[in-house]
Amino acid sequence: MASTIAACAAPVAAARIVAGRRAQAPRAALTGAPRLAKKEATFSGKVAERVAAVKTTRASRTVATMAKKSVGDLTKADLEGKVVFVRADLNVPLDGDTISDDTRIRAAVPTLKYLVDNGAKVLLTSHLGRPKKGPEDKFRLNPVQPRLTELLGQTVEKADDCVGAAVTDKLATMKNGSVLLLENVRFYPEEEKNDPEFAKKLAAPADIYVNDAFGTAHRAHASTEGVTKFLSPSVAGFLLQKELDYLDGAVSNPKKPFVAIVGGSKVSSKIGVIESLLSKCDKIILGGGMIFTFYKARGLAVGSSLVEEDKLPLAKELEEKAKAMGVEIVLPTDVIVADKFAPDANTQVVDVNAIPDGWMGLDIGPKSIELLKDTLKGAKTVIWNGPMGVFEFAAFSKGTFAIAEELAGMSDCITIIGGGDSVAAVEKAGVAEKMSHISTGGGASLELLEGKVLPGVAALDEA
Repeated sequence: MASTIAACAAPVAAARIVAGRRAQAPRAALTGAPRLAKKEATFSGKVAERVAAVKTTRASRTVATMAKKSVGDLTKADLEGKVVFVRADLNVPLDGDTISDDTRIRAAVPTLKYLVDNGAKVLLTSHLGRPKKGPEDKFRLNPVQPRLTELLGQTVEKADDCVGAAVTDKLATMKNGSVLLLENVRFYPEEEKNDPEFAKKLAAPADIYVNDAFGTAHRAHASTEGVTKFLSPSVAGFLLQKELDYLDGAVSNPKKPFVAIVGGSKVSSKIGVIESLLSKCDKIILGGGMIFTFYKARGLAVGSSLVEEDKLPLAKELEEKAKAMGVEIVLPTDVIVADKFAPDANTQVVDVNAIPDGWMGLDIGPKSIELLKDTLKGAKTVIWNGPMGVFEFAAFSKGTFAIAEELAGMSDCITIIGGGDSVAAVEKAGVAEKMSHISTGGGASLELLEGKVLPGVAALDEA
């Protein structure tokens, strides 16, 4: 909700929020040493168990899987002594040279451990940040190396390049069951151009390809799609497979009733998701800044709340389409409004048909929270993508956190958090561990929910 409201009301404040949300993705920073230690001790095993059984630990629930070959299908005989090129998503947020959230590194551990335990020589590659002019020191993967060493319990060497002699010279001395971290693959512009010759160079030292980078699977890059033309087998890592199991499997064949919660600032960014879910969901709950476009389309006054004027006809069309398909669209009935976009703003709770002039809606109200809780009762599958309000400000966090708490208590329901701000919210609410699945990919999650083909997935071998 924050980004576009603040474009009119408080650009600097909004920019800080957007930057903070991006830094938090895919998971907010961990808090507390005991919690971190507990996560590290159980994370690898839990992911491996979930992927192997395609179940959650909360109940005996099973979801369908996308038919792609997985690293778990490869045996010790397939892997021992082989060079395996692994594309992971190690694009961690940094504070200088310090990693502020190591979730993405930990998420890669189950696949790496499996390969190491089965005697493979692992060439591990990733991007970090958005380098524009070749190598930049601030985007080197150096900070990742010691954390990988710690998590894997063995020394991880690092190459100063991702292709050429810098890789092959170190590979020559690698032992079975070892890992070599390659330099940022986006130091080469050919990566994002999916240049065939660059892909061939990346693949040249390897025998097998494993894609475990769901966050970039929606991009046809050299390291996500191009290398598959030169390496066989090309398979999904445990993390990527888990994402497909839940996001694709649960949406394609959901346990009913199926409820989607779609929030965020703009209707325009979630059109594809809403349209796709209309054919699959029983109910769709809307929240965040986008609700004011729907209210205005209904003829209500919305004060200075965020509205996408050019999307008013679309909002009407979506509601009409939902009605025709028998899908209930649930909109909040009251909102918390503020006289400015700021954490110390004056606030009041008003019904949606009584928003005063000059005030902007920044969260859903208490009656809406109860309405949404009632809407969720009895659901067997819930997907949540997008917050209910500007949850970074305490005064406007109640709606988002109430949804998080409600989902955390739904023990007989598959609860899927679809990336981005929702992930940061459940982390901040302290209930992330109680969700069935938390997606590591923002754009990739959205595209998969929209039913789009992800090039990095499509390129992998069929099961």
